Amino acid sequence: MASGQEQAAMAYWKENVRLLITLLIIWFAVSFGLGIILAPLLNNIVIAGYPLGFWFAQQGAIYSFIVIIFVYVFRMNALDRKYDVDEK
Repeated sequence: MASGQEQAAMAYWKENVRLLITLLIIWFAVSFGLGIILAPLLNNIVIAGYPLGFWFAQQGAIYSFIVIIFVYVFRMNALDRKYDVDEK
């Protein structure tokens, strides 16, 4: 039987892994799904003179990665505070 501290550590790690998997799936969907697989379909949509599939491959993926980094930092700080392992 695990102690309370071990259970909290396991719950912390489980939430951390869940967050990482979710963000990696989003990263994969944007970079590979929208930038490569669905690019020909998205290229039928033109915004400001550029096909949408091209935009996702060149710009959208980069913007998405930056957003993912900020989401990860924000969520991890909240998770650290929740399990009282944050730097005070």
